[in-house]
Order: sequence, then C-alpha cells, then structure tokens
Amino acid sequence: MFGPILLFGQGGTSVEITGDQAVGLPPMNLTLARHLVEETRISKLLKGYRDRKAVDLEAVYLSIVKIAQLIADLPEVVELDINPLLADSDGVIALDARISIKPSAVSGIRRLAIRPYPKELEETVDISDEKILLRPIRPEDEDEHRRFLETMAPDDIQFRFFGSIKRFGHAQLARLTQIDFDREMAFIAVRPDTGPDNETLGVIRIISDPDNIEAEFALIVHSSMQERGLGNALMHKMIDYCRQRGMERIVGDVLPANQPMLALATKYGFVQDRPTDERVIKLRLDLKALAPSGTAIKR
Repeated sequence: MFGPILLFGQGGTSVEITGDQAVGLPPMNLTLARHLVEETRISKLLKGYRDRKAVDLEAVYLSIVKIAQLIADLPEVVELDINPLLADSDGVIALDARISIKPSAVSGIRRLAIRPYPKELEETVDISDEKILLRPIRPEDEDEHRRFLETMAPDDIQFRFFGSIKRFGHAQLARLTQIDFDREMAFIAVRPDTGPDNETLGVIRIISDPDNIEAEFALIVHSSMQERGLGNALMHKMIDYCRQRGMERIVGDVLPANQPMLALATKYGFVQDRPTDERVIKLRLDLKALAPSGTAIKR
C-alpha cells in the first residue's frame, strides 16, 4: 500500500529480539533522517556515553538519505538489508549487506507513497524592488517556520489560526512543514540570500479533497511584509497551481475582522457567503470562471 519503506534500528544478530526499530517513507532528507533515528532507543547510545565517543551522526543520516535516493532511482531494487552498519566517531561502514532485484515496469518515483520535493514549482518574483523566492515548504524549514509564526503580531495569528497561540511545538510544526505534496501544498516566500535557513516572509497553504475537486486555502504574511504585494503574489501562485492540478474550486474561512484578506479575495473573484452565526465568512472561487492570468473574468 505504501510502496517501499525504510527501517532503521539496532542491528546485529539480536535485531529480531530487541525490536528497536523505526519506519520511514522515502524520499528522505537529513531532517527526516534525523527524526527517524531519534525514534529509536539506540539513538541515545549513538550520542556517546561515559568513555564512548559519539558516533558521526551526520554520516548515519546521510546513509539513510542515500538509500532513500537509491530506492527512487532504481525501481529494480526490491530489498536492501545492511546489517550491521557499523558507526563510530570516524563515520560509517557496511559490514554486511544483502540486495534483491527484479525487473520493474514502473519508475522509482511512481513506486513512492510520498511525492518528492517539486523543485520545478520554485519561482522568483519582484516584491517592492526585492527578489523573493516562492517555493514549496520543506521539513528543513521547521526552525525558521517557528520563528516566523512566533514573531507575528497577535492579530495576525488570530486571523490565521482563529485563536491565540504563543508557542508552536514540534508536533504542530512538523504537521505544517512535512507535507504530502500530492494532497497538500504550501508555498512559502523567502529571501533567497539570507543563508541556509531562508527567512520566511509568508506562506499560503491548500489541502485538496481526495477527488482533487475542491481545495481549502489559508494565507498568512509576516506583519513586517504586509501591504507590499506579497499576499497578492502568493495568492496568484496558489491559484495557478490549483488550475494546473485540474481543481474546480477553492474555498476558505475568514474572520469578518480580517478585512485585508477579504479585499484580496474579492480582487481574485472569490464569492462571500456569511453563515447565520456570522462568526466566519465562507469564501469560494470557481476556477472555471477565471481568465488565463488567474484573475476573475469581469462580467
């Protein structure tokens, strides 16, 4: 059902007895590999204890990433068992390995349960004479995403999450940054020249239904970047993506006090529907009624 999986845990001849294992789905990156290792009990020993040096954990993570890439590149590989993978402070080495292969009629990527990072969706735009990169979110963005959300004005957090949140835990941030690109998409706006963390300036997120007919969206722009056109760029990016995916409509809930969001939605042709309780305003956009540019057809 899930295609190929990666299993990591304590190796050796007692591997079946110890049961110290964690399972992940490829593709993997260094962040996901680290989380996979940390789910096991042996991860504490790998960090060193008493007179034992810590192992080269980056080499362990990289081994996991490379095996995940091998799975995507070579669909003929149906099983790979490295036991044990000896790890110490100098790196890693496979002491024993076994591999099974057979012909495959599908590509490696098509076998994966999770769509790889869609780099082709990256785009650079001009915002107030500044180059801004719009790209899909990645698990590596977790720390910067925390900073982004926790430095927002309280009203902006209220508008986005319909409540007051001061601290965002790992579980919440993992849900926001580790997404299945087939069912969900989050485009973030970053300054491409701010180092490996890429300062996050805004994010627009959509989650589609299983039939790929309707998608629900949410948009948030950092308080320091509002009224500069960034929300407009993210909205345009999201609408173009939904149209390319063949979706029929986009919906969303907005608080009545969020007038900037309502104005932006009106610009793009969203129809407002205020429920009887008047606590939220329902937005709906018919993608079939849009001009090629992504803006609403004037009737």
